[in-house]
Order: sequence, then structure tokens, then C-alpha cells
Amino acid sequence: MSTFQELGVDVVLTEVLSGRNISSPFEVQVAAIPLMLDGHDVACRAPTGSGKTLAFGLPLIQNIPLADPHLPTGLILTPTRELAEQIFKVLRPLAKRLSRSIGAIYGGVSYSKQLRMLEDGVDILVACPGRLLDLMSRGSIKLRNTISVVIDEADRMADMGFMEPVSRILDKCSRDAQTVLFSATLDDDVQDLVTRYQKDPVFLEIGEKDVSVSDMTHYFWLMPNSKKVPISSEIIRACGRSVIFCRTRRGVERVAKDLEDDGIGVRSLHGGLTQKQRDRAMASFVHGECMSLVATDVAARGLDVEGVNAVIHFDPPENGKAYKHRSGRTARGGSEGIIIALVQKPQKKMYNRLQREVGIDCPFTPPDFRELPEFEVEFIPPEPKQRQNRNRSGRNRNSRQSNSRGKKSRSKNKPSYQGENRSQGNRRRHSKKVNTHKKPQTTSKKRNSGSNFSVRKKTGKKSRNN
Repeated sequence: MSTFQELGVDVVLTEVLSGRNISSPFEVQVAAIPLMLDGHDVACRAPTGSGKTLAFGLPLIQNIPLADPHLPTGLILTPTRELAEQIFKVLRPLAKRLSRSIGAIYGGVSYSKQLRMLEDGVDILVACPGRLLDLMSRGSIKLRNTISVVIDEADRMADMGFMEPVSRILDKCSRDAQTVLFSATLDDDVQDLVTRYQKDPVFLEIGEKDVSVSDMTHYFWLMPNSKKVPISSEIIRACGRSVIFCRTRRGVERVAKDLEDDGIGVRSLHGGLTQKQRDRAMASFVHGECMSLVATDVAARGLDVEGVNAVIHFDPPENGKAYKHRSGRTARGGSEGIIIALVQKPQKKMYNRLQREVGIDCPFTPPDFRELPEFEVEFIPPEPKQRQNRNRSGRNRNSRQSNSRGKKSRSKNKPSYQGENRSQGNRRRHSKKVNTHKKPQTTSKKRNSGSNFSVRKKTGKKSRNN
């Protein structure tokens, strides 16, 4: 097993990693870090949650020179505000140890702070394409000195219509810039970026080609619409930290309110919120101040939170790809994940099609909580209404009530919830190891026992369209 120092990472940076209990590099880091440190262009296909941020962040911090005002030397492009903020927070302490500055630029917030940051000078810029192009058009930032560019989540850039803005940005970077691309797929629009902007790239393939569903257990529970909220509440109580997906902003707000009224600590995430509201919701979920996050598909793109035990499809996803993206919020880093679709009878045909697209074959059954594995759950009730209102108005945000959390307990008692018959008297203790009830069909587990990436070299010259 390689160490970060053996990969060529500066000892100062490895000390920071050790302080965060990070000692052994992941597969994508073993593959990508030496190549980036040597200056190669890299096109890496790797799933979300595989450790990409450190894979590109460590060599970028180590290689780039100091920047002049308005002229960053390193650039990381990312599709969403949430992902930009996550990358920024992971890399900031590392950059600081090598006296490198790092900043994040995205829409939905005031320009003034970002303009001051650019005026002071920033070495590494983490940016969303829209706000970056806006600032470039104002003359507030120039990329002619940018010698290393990372495009993260390139496939999602394509899904969100960012390929043309990304191309315009890359055209303004140094012609000799190192260009590194990470994506769940390397086809169609993503392949066009590789062809146009990378010179003799080294191709890396990490893990399975698609978002893996092999480490997830899938349930398709039949129920009327009126039972979706109470069943979602029981899922959260049984499984702990959960992400619930709805199709619309209004649906997110309605479900979040209903769950809160049912005693569940919850936050909502959708495009209609201000950046401050989104940041507050994400921070609350990441730091364990609530048990669940209700989100739309677009708002949750790039969401990378450890310890999510369950994903609930409250509304059907648009297609199989969306099902994978949603479900990929759990089962990260080799952990087990529970996926539960709440299916109304008229939706069975749609979900059958989704199963075929994803490559699974699971039965449609009434809800039965005895089938779920056992999780250690810390129940977190909703905040008192008065405190929530004060937080929303911006006052007393740092106040904490000592009794805002319940005591830690194991979710050994799960309701036997068959159809619409819900009875506390039917609660029984079941362990996953001794469960004799017939389980819904699940996909087989395929653990990665070691390094499993391939490298291929593509020759050709980089072309720039100026």
C-alpha cells in the first residue's frame, strides 16, 4: 500500500492529512497524483465519492506558483455552488500550509466579497462557470496566467448545459496549461473536451463505469400518496441520516414541513433558496444537527456527505441516470446503502422501466420495516419553532439548547408496516444476521479488493480555438 509521501506529496501536506486521520490514499489518488505532479494531462473516469478532491487538489496546491492580483495560476471548475464550497473547505487548510491562497466563486451571493478577494490576489480559484464568465466579462479576472485547470464532474457540467461556458473559459487559459478532467463518464460532450483541450492525455479508469448499485439494497414499496410522509418518517427513525428526493421546489417545502410536523429534524435544499440559506441547510445536515435533507435533483448534484444511510425516492426520478445519481448519495466509500422508492400503483410501469435502465430486478412489496438492516441511530428532533424563526432572521444563530438532541439509541425496534396497517403492538426486534423473512431481491455485492484501474495513453496534439 502506497503512502501519500511515496506518491510525491510534500511532507508538509502529509502532516495536514495525518492531522485529519487520512493516512492511506484511495485508488484514484494513487493513480492520479503522480501523473499530475509530473505535469501530465489526465482524463479520469471515476465515480463521485471516490476521493477525487484530494487526487487533484494535492498536486495542484503543490505545483502552482504564487499569483498576481486578478491573475490566478490554478483553476478548479465545478458545476454547483455546493460542490465548489465543499472543495474549497477541503483544500483551504492544505493550501494555507504551503502559503497558497484559495477562493471560491459562484452565483447567488454578493459580488463585493469576491471582487475584494480577486483584488488581493488568489492562487487557486474554485469556480462555477456562470459567475466566473460574468467576472471575466467585467475585467475582474483574467486567466492568461492559469497554468493548471481541473474540470470536476464534467458529465454533470454537460447535463446542466455548461459545455459551451466551460469551452469559453478554457479558451482564455494559457495555451500550455495542464488540463485535468474528472467525470463519471468519458463519452459524448466530455470526450469533445478531451479532444479539444488536452494534449497527450493519460486516461484513468477507476472502479465501475457507471454509478455502482452493487453496494446498495433496493426496496420498492407500494403505498397510497397519503402514506408517503408517515412512512418516510419511520424510515428516517429506523435508518438515521437520510436524503429524500422530490421533483419540485414546492414538493420539497411541503414534505419538509410535514416531516417536521411529524417530529423529524429536517432541512430543505432547492434552487429557490438564497446561497446563505443553502449553506445553512447543508452545514446543519453535514454537522449532524438534523436527521434528513429533502432536496430536488439539481440542488443535490455533487452532494458529497459521509454517513448517509438511506435515500428515499419520494417522487419518481426522471430516468435511470437520475435514479443512479440520487441513489449515489449513499453507499459511499464502500459502505452499505439503503434505497427506498415510495411507489404509487400508477407509477409501477415507470419504475419497471427505471429498473431495466439501471440493471436491477426488484419486486414491488408493501412496506415492511423488518426487512431493513439495523443502524445505530441518534434521534435528532426538530428545532423549537422560536429558535428556527430567530435563525431565519439572522439573530442568535450561535445559541444552542443543551437538550436539542435525544440520547443515542439503537434502532432495534422497527414497526412491522404492512400496507396501511400500522400498529405499535406489532413492533419486534430483528437483527439483520438472523432475519428469516424473505428479502426483496438485491444486487450482488462486488467489493473492490485492491487497485482496479487501467491506464491507456492517447497521442495527439492539443488544439485551442481562440
